[in-house]
Amino acid sequence: MARVLVLTADAAEELDSMYPVFRLREGGHEAVVAAPSTRAVKLVVHDFEPGWDAYTEKPGHQLPVDLAFGQVDPEDYDALVIPGGRAPEYIRLDPDVDRIVRHFFDNGLPVGTICHGPQVPAALGLLRGRTTAAYPPLKFDMEQAGATFVDAPDVVDGAMVSCRGWPDLPEWSRAFMQVLERSSVPV
Repeated sequence: MARVLVLTADAAEELDSMYPVFRLREGGHEAVVAAPSTRAVKLVVHDFEPGWDAYTEKPGHQLPVDLAFGQVDPEDYDALVIPGGRAPEYIRLDPDVDRIVRHFFDNGLPVGTICHGPQVPAALGLLRGRTTAAYPPLKFDMEQAGATFVDAPDVVDGAMVSCRGWPDLPEWSRAFMQVLERSSVPV
């Protein structure tokens, strides 16, 4: 069983956050949710509606949190997941998030990013020379961070697995679970 850390916060996309947590637990792994504080985070639901140029956002469920970012010892985890939504825009500025995310990249451990999730490693300079998917309007941001952007549902670059958003979660989940199981983690 792997211990997988999920970094999130308020305004994270509901499916991007809950689907991986449930899928990991279904697969026999431990999913541990970390956020800026230990109170439950307020998730949002993003949808694509006719007549809108961008996605819409509505309040979603709350997701219980196990640890605050400052309490996380990344050595205790085998993999990392960063869901999308608006949360990555501001958690990428947190010094503890920097410390945590660098650990996984520096050690070649599995990292999953969904939708806007790649904004975190991009802001930290960790996508330079890597290949990633992301929410398609982030293509320019990913390229400016030195990454090659691919518009696909399950982009695997070494131990990193990324996707464009919640519609890709079945493909992303299969790819992430395969990377997790192939990693040096005893499963």
